[in-house]
Amino acid sequence: MKKKIIKTLTADFESYSNITENEIEFWFARDLQHLLGYTEWRNFTKAINKAKTACETSGHKIPDHFVEVNKTIDMPKDATKDIVDFMLTRFACYLIAQNGDPKKEQIAFAQNYFAVKTRKFEIIEQRIKDWERLHARQKLTLSEKDLSQLIYDRTGNDRDFGIIRSKGDKALFGFSTSEMKSKLDIKSNRSLADFLPTITIKAKDFATEITIFNVKDKDIKSGQQISWEHIRNNKGVRKLLLERGIKPEELPAEVDVKKLERRVKSEDKKFLKDPEKL
Repeated sequence: MKKKIIKTLTADFESYSNITENEIEFWFARDLQHLLGYTEWRNFTKAINKAKTACETSGHKIPDHFVEVNKTIDMPKDATKDIVDFMLTRFACYLIAQNGDPKKEQIAFAQNYFAVKTRKFEIIEQRIKDWERLHARQKLTLSEKDLSQLIYDRTGNDRDFGIIRSKGDKALFGFSTSEMKSKLDIKSNRSLADFLPTITIKAKDFATEITIFNVKDKDIKSGQQISWEHIRNNKGVRKLLLERGIKPEELPAEVDVKKLERRVKSEDKKFLKDPEKL
């Protein structure tokens, strides 16, 4: 997510925050509906109800975080109408965001924005960067699992996947998997992708998804043909990166994604246990 988008969304979410007399920060559900990109209230109430269940399951009292209120709104011809709304704590907003589609920028932002109490821009930006890298790695795992199964279905050999993936790495980086591990000072028994930056993880995932699509679409059956297909796709992705001034083999290693995953999960668990402390 771009810095400009994070700044804009931060300003939007901050502008709708409110403070009670007891200095408890809250958002109105009708405002949050707009912020999260829900067009219909009835669909948003489904997310609210799921969040209430999650609130109770995590050991918190629903009335402490979801307070139903009535609002009077103006209607045409000087008429008025009473509508239902909710005062939502930061914790309630977080639970609602967790029920949304993280592919939407507003949802992905909200899932991280409400998870940190000190909502300084730099903290939000770093958490979103970590979150995006973690999700990119999880997505690559799924893509590689799909490709591995597809190769096995076509060739009957589960060893071919490792060989094909390594050839793909050679095409993408100009170095073999083991050479890249040595270059980035990664232990031989660890996965290369666990230490790659987000852009490179997504590049590997993109090439893998193209391979999966073409193997199915062209009905490729032999391991050698699948290997050639994967090499071509990784070379194509490499060419695109180089055209944009990105040399994947020269990007430095990043923090172990396993450590990142443990940290994010630990923060989320602490927040679910005691929303006021984090």
